[in-house]
Amino acid sequence: MPGAATLGVLGGGQLGRMFVQAAQALGYRCVVLDPDAISPAGAVADKHVKADYLDSFGLAQLARDCDAITTEFENVPALALETLAGMRVVAPAAAAVAVCQDRAVEKAHFEAAGVPCAPHAVITNEIELAAVDPALLPGILKTSRMGYDGKGQVRVSTAAELAQAWNDLKRVPCVLEQLLPLQRELSVIVARGADGQLVNYPAQQNLHRSGILAVTEVPAPDIPAEVEKLAVAAARQVAQALGYVGVLCIEFFWLDDGRLVVNEMAPRPHNSGHWTMNGADVSQFELQVRALAGLPLTMPRQHSASVMLNLLGDLWFTGAGGPTPPPWNRVLALPGTHLHLYGKAEARHGRKMGHLNITAETPAAAHDVALQAAAMLGLPADF
Repeated sequence: MPGAATLGVLGGGQLGRMFVQAAQALGYRCVVLDPDAISPAGAVADKHVKADYLDSFGLAQLARDCDAITTEFENVPALALETLAGMRVVAPAAAAVAVCQDRAVEKAHFEAAGVPCAPHAVITNEIELAAVDPALLPGILKTSRMGYDGKGQVRVSTAAELAQAWNDLKRVPCVLEQLLPLQRELSVIVARGADGQLVNYPAQQNLHRSGILAVTEVPAPDIPAEVEKLAVAAARQVAQALGYVGVLCIEFFWLDDGRLVVNEMAPRPHNSGHWTMNGADVSQFELQVRALAGLPLTMPRQHSASVMLNLLGDLWFTGAGGPTPPPWNRVLALPGTHLHLYGKAEARHGRKMGHLNITAETPAAAHDVALQAAAMLGLPADF
C-alpha cells in the first residue's frame, strides 16, 4: 500500500528515474539496481544497489529490500527477472520481457494474437538467407536482439546487399522486414493489472529522425478515427494475449494503402508517452506504479492537447566550443511548456538528455508553441 511498501526497479536510466519520482509521490520508498555508480534513477532513489543485473548478491539484496520489482528497459536479462520472481512480485514477467527481446519471437507473438505485422523473414543461417523471398526487397535487416533507436538496422535493396549486411552484422540472428510506404507512425500505450484490468491512452502520432523518436503529438493530428480505433484494439489484444502486467507500448505503421501493421513493442513506459506527465490526469509512470503495486487502474483522461519534443545532447553543441546549455529561459517563457531533464552529468551527441512537453487547450495552439520552441532550440520544423 502507499506509504507502507518499497518498490524496486532494475535499471538506472531516465525511465527508472521518472518511475521512482512517480512512486515516491504516492508514498513508496524505491530501490534501484544498476551497475553504474552514477545514474539518473539512482540519484533520486531511496537506495541504489550498485551491482550487475545478474549478480546474485545484488538481486538478493533487491529482493530483501523490496515488496515488488519492475524493470525500466527491455534488455535486462530475463534470467534476472526469473530469479527475482522466485522471491518477490515481479511485473512485467520474465516471459513477457523475453518476447520483447527477440524480434523474431515478437513477430510470432503478434501473428498468434491476430495482429498483422510487416511481411518478413527470419535469418539465422545461410540456408534461410538464400531462401529469402525477393518480394521482401527492398527491406530493412534488423538484428533479432539488442536493437533500439535505429541501432542494429541496415537498409538493403538487393540480395547481394542483404548478404553483405548480414555479414556486417556478424551473422547474428536477424529479421528482414519488407520496406513499406508509410503515411504515419503511431503508438498506443496500455497498462494491465494482475487482475486483468486493462486501460489505455489515445493513439500518439510520432515522428522519428535517424531512428530516434523526435516528436509526439496527441491527439494524433493526421490519424483517422477508424485507424486509431484499430490501433487501440490491437494494442489491448497484444497485452491480453501476453497476460501482461505493467505498462506496454505498441508501435504501429499506418501505410499508404490504408493498412495498419504493428512494428514492435516495449515492455515499459515509452518515450512517446512522456506527454502524459503534463497532458493527462494519470501519467504512464503512475500507471506503472499502480500496476506493480496492485493499485486500481483508472482509464487515463487527456485534459490538454500535447506535443512532446525529445531533447538530445546535440542541442548542447549548436555553437563553437564546448557544450553549452540550450536557451531554457526563452523556451520556458512560452505558454504551456514543461521541461523535464534527466539529471545526466554529460551531454553527448545522440544522448537523450530530457524532453519538453507543450500543453494547450487546442491541438493547433500546442503545435504552434511547439514550433516556436523548436525554432529556439534549433530543431527542424518538420512536424
